[in-house]
Amino acid sequence: MTEWVKSGWRNKPRIQMPEYTDEAALKAVEAQLAKYPPLVFAGETRKLKAQLGKVSRGEAFLLQGGDCAESFAEFSADNIRDTFKVMLQMAMVLTYGAKVPVVKVGRMAGQFAKPRSAPTEVKDGVELPSYRGDIINELEFTPEARIPNPNKMLQAYTQAAATLNLLRAFSTGGYADVHQVHAWTLGFTDRAEIERYSDMAKRITDTLDFMKAAGVDSDRAHTLQTVDFYTSHEALLLEYEEALCRIDSTSGKPVAGSGHMIWIGDRTRQPDGAHVEFCSGVQNPIGLKCGPTTTEEDLKVLMAKLNPENEAGRLTLIARFGAGSVGDHLPRLIKTVREEGANVVWSCDPMHGNTIKSSTGYKTRPFESVLREVQEFFAIHRAEGTVPGGVHFEMTGQDVTECTGGVRAVTDEDLSDRYHTACDPRLNASQALELAFLVAEELGSGGGQQTQAAAG
Repeated sequence: MTEWVKSGWRNKPRIQMPEYTDEAALKAVEAQLAKYPPLVFAGETRKLKAQLGKVSRGEAFLLQGGDCAESFAEFSADNIRDTFKVMLQMAMVLTYGAKVPVVKVGRMAGQFAKPRSAPTEVKDGVELPSYRGDIINELEFTPEARIPNPNKMLQAYTQAAATLNLLRAFSTGGYADVHQVHAWTLGFTDRAEIERYSDMAKRITDTLDFMKAAGVDSDRAHTLQTVDFYTSHEALLLEYEEALCRIDSTSGKPVAGSGHMIWIGDRTRQPDGAHVEFCSGVQNPIGLKCGPTTTEEDLKVLMAKLNPENEAGRLTLIARFGAGSVGDHLPRLIKTVREEGANVVWSCDPMHGNTIKSSTGYKTRPFESVLREVQEFFAIHRAEGTVPGGVHFEMTGQDVTECTGGVRAVTDEDLSDRYHTACDPRLNASQALELAFLVAEELGSGGGQQTQAAAG
């Protein structure tokens, strides 16, 4: 095998990537990014990999969630705080229900690029290139806005750096102290969910009061005051990824400096493709989306390429089949993993296989379909005796109406009220919290993590 180099992907087939028309401008941006500090550090990625190793053994659970595609226009401290707050709430519900630590990974500080089902779109007889995320071009439907602009990478870096700065402050500055469990409730969360969460929060507070009386409080137990919170995104725009790739001074190995965990999408997982080539050489934890067209042979090759040393926590397989189809595909992939003796984390993405067009013309995801796919994922792992390691949601802390259903019963007619996404529909805070309670029930009822952890 030839030695991996960070530019090696340029010699491989590339898809779902823009063709920049101004080569000089692109080179200038890449050179500028290469001088910037990395957004994340090698020690953080190693720590996440170790925690994901525990997930693979059923000793922890992975919660991955955040925006479909981060927006320059929607960027604000309040939006970051609210999404972080919902993630803390969901993690607390899962920890309480599953009795294992929850590894928290946001789709944040880098989730700017999106693959599209078609390279162009047509409106009123006019055909233009598709919108591919704010790091590449603009949502406005004009010829000028849809031209890929390399300077957008610099704006994405600046926004990602600011986001990470705030997330680190929230994670370690007291906001994430478990004693704040009551304060994390968002004002617009459904009343039924508030009461359910508040009841759980009261029981947690009672436990903390007991611990304090026994001499264990935040001053003595640092872990009660802080959380580990990691960032992730789809490594789609490889010019950006390459420019932020660095050599870890401790190990001498390359690290993707753009985020703690990066993943390869279902559309870009060709074993001989550019995206697999880049991700194979960095030491970060890697996610791999597995859809209905993932063949057993491709999975074998991909696991060998992306995790040649079979490290625990290195590779997360993110299943996204669609409600009703999990049974057709997940068992055959589990069998392949078992035959190869591969170390993987199994995670469920119940969003991408359940996207439909509503009667009002909006793209949406029915909450009932999202829930059903999660339930099918857990049921199959129970039947196979394998570990259902995590969930992967597109969600926001904003009070949006983008996915139908849930306790608040968003209808097709409600979608137009607060439909803010630039790309795919996201769960709002109420729906995300409701789903966390339902996942916690799955973890608590069928053995799930607890059985595996006890066996370990």
